[in-house]
Amino acid sequence: MDAMQARAIETGRLRLVPLAVEHADEMAEVLSDPALHAFIGGVPHAAPALRSRYARLVAGSPDPSQTWWNWVIRVRAEQRLAGTVQATVTAQACGEVAEVAWVVGSAWQGRGIATEAARGLVRGLREQGVRVIRAHIHPDHHASAAVAAAAGLAPTGHRHEGEIRWESPAARSLVGRA
Repeated sequence: MDAMQARAIETGRLRLVPLAVEHADEMAEVLSDPALHAFIGGVPHAAPALRSRYARLVAGSPDPSQTWWNWVIRVRAEQRLAGTVQATVTAQACGEVAEVAWVVGSAWQGRGIATEAARGLVRGLREQGVRVIRAHIHPDHHASAAVAAAAGLAPTGHRHEGEIRWESPAARSLVGRA
């Protein structure tokens, strides 16, 4: 994984920019709607708490077998941040495995931003050699399931903490249903 790195990812309307602590103030506003936490739990963070969180994320995983990659989603036409995408990458016997997630602020939902960002994320991970891509989605979070499907992931029979595991179809042939 040493040769792999989080780098900017371009899509039609978006630029996925590697996360920096300096993004916290704008992102605190983007993520301020409590409804964003309906499926993931918790509450919105104020800017100081988000700065602390981002500092930990930027510092990287304390587990040497994991790499944390986090990006903010910039809508180029608006020059505004709209959300985040992330991947936790681990080396396994089948190759690199990424657990991915996304969140788009309420003001930007319904415009295809999450779908475009997730597709860009999956493409970027594949370009870096990640073979298996997974997401865990609450069974009632239909919008997130639609994003996962549009990004090329499919639901599996595996559940973790009540969420359904979605993964790249090739993943099942590489790692089975473990």
